[in-house]
Amino acid sequence: MRYWLLTTLLLLGLTPSFAQNQPSVQGDKAAAAIARAVAFLGGDRYLQVTSQVGKGSFSSLRKGGVANYQSFSDAIIFPDKERTDFKGSSRSVQVNVGDTGWIWDGEQDVVKAQLPAQIDNFKRGIRTSLDNLLRGYWKGQAQLSYVGRRQGGIGKRNDVLKLTYADGFMVEYEIADDGSPVKSSYSHVNVGDEQVKDEDRYAQFVDVNGVKVPFIIDHYLDGEAVSRINYESIELNKRIPDSVFAKPSSSKEAKKTVTY
Repeated sequence: MRYWLLTTLLLLGLTPSFAQNQPSVQGDKAAAAIARAVAFLGGDRYLQVTSQVGKGSFSSLRKGGVANYQSFSDAIIFPDKERTDFKGSSRSVQVNVGDTGWIWDGEQDVVKAQLPAQIDNFKRGIRTSLDNLLRGYWKGQAQLSYVGRRQGGIGKRNDVLKLTYADGFMVEYEIADDGSPVKSSYSHVNVGDEQVKDEDRYAQFVDVNGVKVPFIIDHYLDGEAVSRINYESIELNKRIPDSVFAKPSSSKEAKKTVTY
């Protein structure tokens, strides 16, 4: 659920060191692809988004069917604050702020700090998000390169861009000729110590006050669909108080309904 540049050079964060390390033709192609995506998503209106409040459903998928379904509401202050309230047979809350995070587990009725692996998952989600690429949050942390063109369907080809981080983590983004973001792809090591390929695929772009937002985000592991985020409504640039992200002192406090 996530964020998303005003000359093209500034948008890309093309510093002199980047220009020296990358062929100018690659930089030009990457700049053109990103500018096209920003225009598709709303141009200046897109760039001015600072927060997002959404409601929808999250489905876990297995062998083409729905294995689990939960409704949710979430609040995001870009680039690195997010609260998600899950509702269903049991409630839970997940909150991340930068390098910290906490969870309220409704079944166990306990508030606890997130494990390092959970915080790492959140930070990886930021690295791989469209907003990270298009708003330049990666500047000073990664290098951008133009990979080339890739088959994107019958008679279609997408521009492929790659961010490479200092720690070796890489994420590729595909952008269609009309500027619509298609997917991001990357890899991670799962709990079984196996390398798996992740893909986030974006669909159903809906105009929200002049900004196009993907209302469907499907996640794939090694080519198999494993989850779907389906938004029902989204509000942009809504004021979200810091108290929304504050860790409650007790389970009783965590159970209180928080409005955002």
